[in-house]
Amino acid sequence: MLIIPRAMQDSIAFMISDVSRLMRRRFDERARAIGVTRTQWRVLKFLQRGEGINQGGLAEMLEVEPITACRMIDRLEEAGLVERRRDPSDRRAWQIYLTERARPLLDDLGHLADEMLGSALAGVSDAEQARVIATLQQIRANLSDAQPAKDAANA
Repeated sequence: MLIIPRAMQDSIAFMISDVSRLMRRRFDERARAIGVTRTQWRVLKFLQRGEGINQGGLAEMLEVEPITACRMIDRLEEAGLVERRRDPSDRRAWQIYLTERARPLLDDLGHLADEMLGSALAGVSDAEQARVIATLQQIRANLSDAQPAKDAANA
């Protein structure tokens, strides 16, 4: 059993990380039951929001190297969930599209995510949820606006 020092348990950064880890784990358990990984769901979700994106743009959105995105797409294509189409304006590039087989799977994954989040938020009032969201939005804004040199100087 992993023993975590009390000071670390109380740290907001630790709590955010731990909650995120647990949510990923719970989602993975549910998604595995229908044969999809969380990573694959993420790729499919990005494509649902912007079909026709090229592999390079998808890699950038996923924050992975282009070769990693290419391998992800290969696996999804083998599963019949996405298809590559030549970019009409650049014959060297491929655009990625969902197949009809992917659409009901995305619906199922959305329901799984909703159920998991509902379980995670059991006993948390709407007002408490709104406060947590507002706080996390502020933290995200602070981190998004932070300048690397300034952060390093404060370390």
